[in-house]
Amino acid sequence: MDIKRLHKEFENCPCGKVHTCPIDFIEIGKGAIDSVSRVAKEYNSILLISDPNTYAVAGKRVEEILQGKIEKSLILEPQEKVVIPNEEKIEEIEKSITDKTDFIIGVGSGVINDLCKYTSFKAGLFYAIVATAPSMDGYASVGSALILEGMKITLNARPPKAIIGDGEILKTAPIDMISAGYGDIIGKYSCLNDWKLSAFINGEHFCEKNYDLTMDCVKKVEPMAKALMSRDADTVADLFEALVLVGVAMSFTGSSRPASGSEHHLSHYFEITGILDGKDYLPHGIDVAFSTIETAKLRERIISSQPMFTPFDKKAWEKDIREIYKTSADGVIALQEKLGWYENVDTDKVLKNFDKIKEILSEVPSSKRFVEMTEGVGLYYKDFLKTYGEEKIEKSLLYAKDLKDRYTVLWLYYHCFR
Repeated sequence: MDIKRLHKEFENCPCGKVHTCPIDFIEIGKGAIDSVSRVAKEYNSILLISDPNTYAVAGKRVEEILQGKIEKSLILEPQEKVVIPNEEKIEEIEKSITDKTDFIIGVGSGVINDLCKYTSFKAGLFYAIVATAPSMDGYASVGSALILEGMKITLNARPPKAIIGDGEILKTAPIDMISAGYGDIIGKYSCLNDWKLSAFINGEHFCEKNYDLTMDCVKKVEPMAKALMSRDADTVADLFEALVLVGVAMSFTGSSRPASGSEHHLSHYFEITGILDGKDYLPHGIDVAFSTIETAKLRERIISSQPMFTPFDKKAWEKDIREIYKTSADGVIALQEKLGWYENVDTDKVLKNFDKIKEILSEVPSSKRFVEMTEGVGLYYKDFLKTYGEEKIEKSLLYAKDLKDRYTVLWLYYHCFR
């Protein structure tokens, strides 16, 4: 992938914003892991971060390539079943950074990337990521998704200096991680629609070029399901490239808006409540895939209805928030009080422009089509229902929006159709 060419294409963007992405090097394809030697050429005291699985898949190979340049190889042990990107793991990494450390290389996917992104930025160091799964779109983004004080939050940090995705390694990822990456990409239908909706209702800044860059990735990936399930190395590498490009779009935009909307808010809801309640939750990209079905159903519900504004009952809302988010409730309440979106609703604009709103919502494929897409990569809606149950899913449609400061179809639904 030619990151310099992309920069050139986005110069003098008609949207008026200056788009930048501080990634110097992206190598994707067969044998790409060998390029780690070029990435690390100017560094001599590298902290290598992995977990037991990713170390076995690629971390040991990175050690062999870099030989004496590794100051320390830190293998993060899972908390219970998985590594959670929380205060404990951040502290573990920070204690491994010394005065000599001059570079960080992460070997892994979402969690490892987010931890390296945050801790390297905080320490004033650059980092690179050697990907082990095409499971999510955050590799190239500025945001680091962490769980702090029990809350799922995304902190702005800095993208990696280099991204390496070896197709022969990526194709060996657990099949559900490949499905998750596919799910994360098709979820862009939803978030891009949310962006366009917010631009119309709230006047939020909208960049057509970043919208198109992301949508092109979605259109390219949508027909890949069969080849992905057969672990074709070139197709898996193409999926990974699409995920990286979406991350670049986020960096160009300066936020996750081109890649995260209502479908991600639902996913975060299931993850946070799962952690708080000690309940199982699905991998992020898989949750995004199923949540995209839910947001499509929500749009269909709105299109076939007429808006009916219900007065906001703050006391009842706060009671529900405290029941759902428990120890994290104060943070959720504080965020929404700061935004003021419950009280400040332009009902007249929605009513006067409802035909245009329906036109925007209609641009997303049907929920039936999304079911076909997810089934193509072995994701079955009945498993989503079995994991969470209809009651929890319905609650998510009302309260997932409260986790974020972003307008989506969930707000439109809450204000006008609940």
